[in-house]
Amino acid sequence: MKKFLLAANILCFAVFTSSTFAQISTHWRGPDSNGSYAESGLLTSWPSTGPEIAWSFNELGQGFSSAVSSGNSVYTSGMTAETGFLYKFSMDGKLIYKKAYGPEFAESYYGTRGTPVIAGDKIYILSGPGPLYCLNEKDGSLVWKKDLVADFGGERITWGYNETPVVDGNKIYCTPGGSKNCVVALNRNDGSLIWSCPAEKELSAYCTPLLFVHNGRKILATHTASHLVGIDAETGVMLWSQLQPNQYSIHANTPIYSNGELFYFSGYGQGSGKLILSPDGSSVKLAWINKSMDSRMGGAVLLNGYIYGSGDVSREWKCIDWKTGQNSYASLDLAKGAVICSDGLLFIYSEKGELAMVKANSVKFEILGNTRVTLGSEQHWAHPSISHGLLFVRHGSALIAYKIR
Repeated sequence: MKKFLLAANILCFAVFTSSTFAQISTHWRGPDSNGSYAESGLLTSWPSTGPEIAWSFNELGQGFSSAVSSGNSVYTSGMTAETGFLYKFSMDGKLIYKKAYGPEFAESYYGTRGTPVIAGDKIYILSGPGPLYCLNEKDGSLVWKKDLVADFGGERITWGYNETPVVDGNKIYCTPGGSKNCVVALNRNDGSLIWSCPAEKELSAYCTPLLFVHNGRKILATHTASHLVGIDAETGVMLWSQLQPNQYSIHANTPIYSNGELFYFSGYGQGSGKLILSPDGSSVKLAWINKSMDSRMGGAVLLNGYIYGSGDVSREWKCIDWKTGQNSYASLDLAKGAVICSDGLLFIYSEKGELAMVKANSVKFEILGNTRVTLGSEQHWAHPSISHGLLFVRHGSALIAYKIR
């Protein structure tokens, strides 16, 4: 009898944990949406030719979506003949399926934008024109669709919707923009509206939101045209806003949260700042501003008390002190671009196609390995990602997996 009960308990625990972990969603820029990946044992130097290419796929079509991994699979999207396609690969590069989901952005800088989000048996893709798709993970078939413009009164901005939706539990968050439904939470199982927040009644701003927990309170932070806004993720009530305009209302960088403080930044010389949240998260105060850290769309990472990222107007790679906002160094050794980190190392993919590994320290910009991405097409703008010892770089029509462990 005891053996039976023990077996039953183990079975129940296995079912519970399997169900629980199956629902953990992927995020743009890593598990915590901050550009940090939990890999270890990575190479600390590269050959002169760069890391070995494990595999590549050269028929994605047009697009800027990153690759994202879930379990032993890798996903991304691309556009061919103005139609968006979802791609699923095995970790060793075998194409499992290619499924069309609908029209994609075909006006300026053609192609897909946001990265797919995988949550259990469903995949979510926000297309450039505005439809949000929920697809079956097994075969890519449509489960439901909502249009941010037609269904929520949003307005498609100049270069289309670029954000990656955020999934948490049974909610999916996105930013239609506009005076009524600026930010919304939908039921991720059927697309029904849970709450709507007018925020500052502005257009969206190409920003993937950050969902974080502050003293037990879930807060959604995102940029709209001229403000960074903080919203109670359970109720949809706007808690605070911080003025952050720039020349073209482009705020493509996800903020970074750490220990009750929030770093935000955008390009065209606008720069960055750090906010300190009140204990209950209902208000913020400005700690500092740094105009030189003005990445347009390359993101930044926080490591050991320092922020690393590239400028836009100055085009330099920056290291700034998280506590004070003071510059530690600036370097022109690489062109500006996107940065992620893992195992104490920075991985940089520049707009000129440079792929580099840099030591993360606050003293100097030390390149440990450097190569060029020659496969693929058009702009070098997609953010890289890391999984299973592989560095995934998407360059237009190509997805490349580099061995970095």
